[in-house]
Amino acid sequence: MELIEVIGYIGALIVGLVLGLIGGGGSILTVPILVYFLGFSPIVATGYSLFIVGSTALVGTARNIKKNTIDFKTAIIFAIPSILTVFTVRSIVIPNLPEVLFTVADFSLTNSLFIMLLFAIIMLLAGWSMIKSKVVNSDSVINNFDNSHYFAIGTQAIGIGALAGLVGAGGGFLIVPALVLLVKLPIKKAISTSLFIIAIQSLIGFLGDINETTNIDWQFLVTFTVISIFGIFIGLALSKKISAKRLKKGFGYFTIVMAIYIIFKELF
Repeated sequence: MELIEVIGYIGALIVGLVLGLIGGGGSILTVPILVYFLGFSPIVATGYSLFIVGSTALVGTARNIKKNTIDFKTAIIFAIPSILTVFTVRSIVIPNLPEVLFTVADFSLTNSLFIMLLFAIIMLLAGWSMIKSKVVNSDSVINNFDNSHYFAIGTQAIGIGALAGLVGAGGGFLIVPALVLLVKLPIKKAISTSLFIIAIQSLIGFLGDINETTNIDWQFLVTFTVISIFGIFIGLALSKKISAKRLKKGFGYFTIVMAIYIIFKELF
């Protein structure tokens, strides 16, 4: 095993570690690790990321089911349009993307470049969200479903599903605010419900890749995922001793730096 591969697998541990420490954000590292350290193409990396993100989120969901902190009714209403969108993107849109989307003078926007630039933009938004995130008082929101917001919820779900399908990220930093502001869930229940939605949409989205390719490296994928899940348990143990709020803000700055690095690396 080459050094670069070892670094990649260490990255898998860090992905899980971050997820365990701050409850999200770790999946945003998966695609850069797969592309820059392990040499996968962006399209393959986003597909693999869906499996990794979905599997790790499923572990967190199992814990939350025991704690009874998931609003399943809300999750299903949100997940249905999101799942349909992410599956459609992975099974129809991605396989039919032209190699070169458009050309202007000497600049050509390839599908790989488009995906990495879009991913960098998502990283910028996620980093900013982590830096500026505020604690929501669970007593200040209503713990029931607001039926007047069905259309807004469906629109958000479709948008998040499209992004998840294109860049392979779970979109928790978008789902949680939507559940709090539109559905009026308490923040802790919103986080648990978001994790459940991410697990479902990511794993079903990955099925779109299975239908389109038979060249999935299952040995690598399972190994990377198991290491990531192991990292989650380490992170959960450490989270009891470390301030998650400070870690989240610090990781937000790191995510922004990584996003800027990706933009410069892809464009220059």
